[in-house]
Amino acid sequence: MTKLRLAIVGAGPAGIYAADILLKAERKFDVSIDLFDHLPAPYGLVRYGVAPDHPRIKGIINALRDVLDRGDIRIFGNVRFGTDITLADLKKHYNAVIFATGAIKDAELDIPGIDAEGSFGAADFVSWYDGHPDFPREWPLDAASVAVLGNGNVALDVARVLAKHADDLLSTEIPANVYDGLKASPITDVHVFGRRGPAQVKFTPLELRELGELRDVDMVVYDEDFDYDEASKAAIASNKQVMVIDRVLQSWRQRPSVNNAGGEASRRLHLHFYARPVEVKTDAEGRTAAIVYERTRPDGSGGVEGTGELREIEVGQVYRAIGYFGSPLPDVPFDKRHGVIPNHEGQVLHKDSNERVPGVYATGWIKRGPVGLIGHTKSDAMETVRHLINDQGSWWTPEDPSEDAIVSLLAERQVAWTDLDGWHRLDEHEIALGAPTERARIKVVDRDEMVRVSRGE
Repeated sequence: MTKLRLAIVGAGPAGIYAADILLKAERKFDVSIDLFDHLPAPYGLVRYGVAPDHPRIKGIINALRDVLDRGDIRIFGNVRFGTDITLADLKKHYNAVIFATGAIKDAELDIPGIDAEGSFGAADFVSWYDGHPDFPREWPLDAASVAVLGNGNVALDVARVLAKHADDLLSTEIPANVYDGLKASPITDVHVFGRRGPAQVKFTPLELRELGELRDVDMVVYDEDFDYDEASKAAIASNKQVMVIDRVLQSWRQRPSVNNAGGEASRRLHLHFYARPVEVKTDAEGRTAAIVYERTRPDGSGGVEGTGELREIEVGQVYRAIGYFGSPLPDVPFDKRHGVIPNHEGQVLHKDSNERVPGVYATGWIKRGPVGLIGHTKSDAMETVRHLINDQGSWWTPEDPSEDAIVSLLAERQVAWTDLDGWHRLDEHEIALGAPTERARIKVVDRDEMVRVSRGE
């Protein structure tokens, strides 16, 4: 029987789903899969991109764990593509590769002052509070009033973590350094800005509801944002999700804190709709001092247009949460405009000619951009795997496809890789760290420590 030796680069949901789907698919060949990730631990976005107070979403890890624990997929963690292994190495030892490296950078926002001190990309902040090993341990939480730009789930995650009292995160797997940083934060007001109206937001009802459940945090919305046009009314009437979002927001309008009337909470979370950020103002030392936004209005067809009216709110920090963006990989085609690997249904294409690159595939956000929920990557992987199966005639012919070859290569290059047993050791170690205080776990943040625990050193 024909043997397929497959490499998958990226051990997050997209990569694990692709491996699982291929192993379960009807096919006329045997499959051997090696999963590579630059992090010492698997699960990617679920471990390092989801807020720690989202246990329901993190439940996806249980399904991913079941896939890995079957033992028919090898994991090589702490292996960087482009340095520890290259595309030439993969061609030498595998028949094909699927890239599932996701999108972890922030999309750019081209407005004056966006690069000022105190202005950040939300993705970096998420990586900090999720204990990503490649980000600094400290975060400068030194402002009483902050702005979050965007109306998606990431924007609400960032706003919620900033506004939430640190002690209310102790039941989660929040790293110790993150708890200490949030505990010391002087924050009193979080302002969230979205250029469109309440009926056009990108976040989900679940995310919105969670904001209203925060202890000692008043939700502040503004009556002027709820003068709906016909397109908004139609969206509320025809879309259940939009209807629920409107119902939640309308309930907040009845609270005493509405329109800054003033509740009794020590912190406030303001939602500003029809507000397009146009400038980050700075003080004499170049630090963030205010956000300037243009008031927008419905354009009659579900979009918005500018009114020319500018408003300004004093803030000491700005968090840009307008979307994620993919990163290029060495020797792999990349679309700089869209932040993805150019492809047709997962079959990677040459950037200039649009001809297929034999043996190279993509799935997840590096394939289609950062859209959809985590679960959507499963159907995305099915499409890629279907083409991989049908493309058998154009696979690479590896020089040495033996399963020992990649192990020898990494050992020769002195790569301290981690495997599935290593992840189990790290997992048990983190759970043990949390046990004395009845926490689910306490994440190990330092990369070297993660590798030492994983390798039993």
